[in-house]
Amino acid sequence: MIKSALFSVISFLIVFQIYSQNPISLKDSLEIMKVMKIQEIAWNNGDIDTFMEGYLKSEELVFSGKSGPVYGWDNTKKRYHISYPNTQVMGELKFTVKKIRAVSLNSAFLIGEYYLKRTTQDSYGHFTLLWKKVNNNWLIISDHTSAVK
Repeated sequence: MIKSALFSVISFLIVFQIYSQNPISLKDSLEIMKVMKIQEIAWNNGDIDTFMEGYLKSEELVFSGKSGPVYGWDNTKKRYHISYPNTQVMGELKFTVKKIRAVSLNSAFLIGEYYLKRTTQDSYGHFTLLWKKVNNNWLIISDHTSAVK
């Protein structure tokens, strides 16, 4: 019984390690980058509603920032509208993607940086996104963003 459980745990860890080290396919990588570009354009147009289309419309979604986690698509959208009430506060967004890796055939993680150029004070920081492929569309299911400034 213990040997069987230990074998299962070791097998899981080996499979997880293999998948987590595999680069994501070019097709999936490009699809994720397309979503990121659409979000960047939407943000720069002051369009939070279109920006939110890159997130999974579900209570599964979690956004973690300096104020702690926010759960659900509606609550995340509400948070963006409150935190960024106008285009002056939103500024001009630029994403820089550092790494994309497959976790499984239908999930991936992305590590990147953002830069907000604003008339008042610029902001920049880092983010980690967990992506899920749903109906052949890549959507963010977890966003952890940390501002440096």
